[in-house]
Amino acid sequence: MTTKRLLIVDDHPLFREGLKAILRRDPDFEVAGEAGSYAEALRVARACRPDVAVLDISLPDRSGIQLARELRQMLPGLGVLMVSMHAKADYVAEAMKVGALGYLTKDAATQSLLSGLRAVAAGSAYLDPALSVEISRALLAKTPRREDESHSAYDTLTPREREVMRLVVEGLTNKEVAAALDISVKTAEHHRGSLMRKLGLQNPVELVRYATRLGLID
Repeated sequence: MTTKRLLIVDDHPLFREGLKAILRRDPDFEVAGEAGSYAEALRVARACRPDVAVLDISLPDRSGIQLARELRQMLPGLGVLMVSMHAKADYVAEAMKVGALGYLTKDAATQSLLSGLRAVAAGSAYLDPALSVEISRALLAKTPRREDESHSAYDTLTPREREVMRLVVEGLTNKEVAAALDISVKTAEHHRGSLMRKLGLQNPVELVRYATRLGLID
């Protein structure tokens, strides 16, 4: 992977310094700019043109989710990794709606942070494993809202496919899904592929967005 230019946006200088200290040891990333507020982030982003932005949701002037939306409009190819103290499904859903590819809690391990950055830099999705319980509970607690005909695709899923969908949104791998449902990995892969085809989706982030639109996640 070619070196990716990062923008770090967080109103806590110690968090920014800690993140920079981690990244100094990784040749895949270069911190091109940093900011402590929404307004400052826009100015720095225009100047440094980052490849990836690490954004805190709670900023002193406006929400990091609003910032993600504006940065993505300014830099359409920007990969966005959200960080927050909140491991809540609604925060994740809002972040995905504005185009964020990754979401981490602030107490995530260093390796999770680096994995998330690499995934987002490559255009792939990454969700902090700590989010799985919250997302799973939200998914199970809701029933679908049919706001248009496209949501009828959910009705074509078999009960087993809905179980697999819940676990995929929860963040489980095919192997973990197989263990949870006491089925083979091959069967889990089959169900996952089938439900994604029926829903017309490509990856777990799209699945979270779909669940949000359906009302399965607030």
